[in-house]
Amino acid sequence: MKNFKFKINGTDYNVDINEVEGQEIKLNVNGTPYNVTVDAEVKQKPAVKRPAPKAAAAPAAAPAPAAGGAGTKVTTPLPGTILDVFVNVGDKVNAGQRVVLLEAMKMENNIECDVAGTVTEVKCRKGDSVLEGDVLVVIG
Repeated sequence: MKNFKFKINGTDYNVDINEVEGQEIKLNVNGTPYNVTVDAEVKQKPAVKRPAPKAAAAPAAAPAPAAGGAGTKVTTPLPGTILDVFVNVGDKVNAGQRVVLLEAMKMENNIECDVAGTVTEVKCRKGDSVLEGDVLVVIG
């Protein structure tokens, strides 16, 4: 059983997913049981509206990204909140190095890079809410 907490239009909902069989899901919303049929998986993720960054000192010049936007993308495996970012543009990283700390389902998760290289983009900040598959860091 998986438990999720949603806030929709200011109202909190506790959702317990009890069973998934094909397109049928048995779940409880705030203790009330429901049988849900899923028509189709939505492939397009909605845009995440993030607050504008606060004014800060100008960052050092970033190295030019690889041609065509190439690079290894470090993505989040599940939705959550960024607790900390451990790298900056231009940093050299090793495979397996922790680059971001993500809180998801009340647990802290270390997000590590799969390759060695130089950080060409940092696409998240401490406090950001992210969805599964969002790009956090790009390594060239």
